[in-house]
Amino acid sequence: MSYVVTEACIRCKYTDCVAICPVDAFREGQTMLVIDPETCIDCGVCEPQCPVGAIAFDMQADPHWRELNRTYSRTWPAIRSPRPPPADAGAFRSLSGKYDRYFDGTPAS
Repeated sequence: MSYVVTEACIRCKYTDCVAICPVDAFREGQTMLVIDPETCIDCGVCEPQCPVGAIAFDMQADPHWRELNRTYSRTWPAIRSPRPPPADAGAFRSLSGKYDRYFDGTPAS
């Protein structure tokens, strides 16, 4: 069991969670972060840090997000320090249906 990042992160990519993670479990893609379930220690400190509520306990999350985090955490690079969010992150905070329109499986550059 671990925590997972969900759709709310897409195009927002706030990294408050990265700053607090004691084990560097976050991985970065072009449009969102994911959590490596093999690294996550289930401490839960990241969940309340996310300003858009994108982090959920994996057993309470949709199976789609559990699988997406597992899959992309294998190929996306670790992110170990916080970065500024995208300049337009605020415009995407409350949108729903972002996965179909904005998800990009490419690793962060």
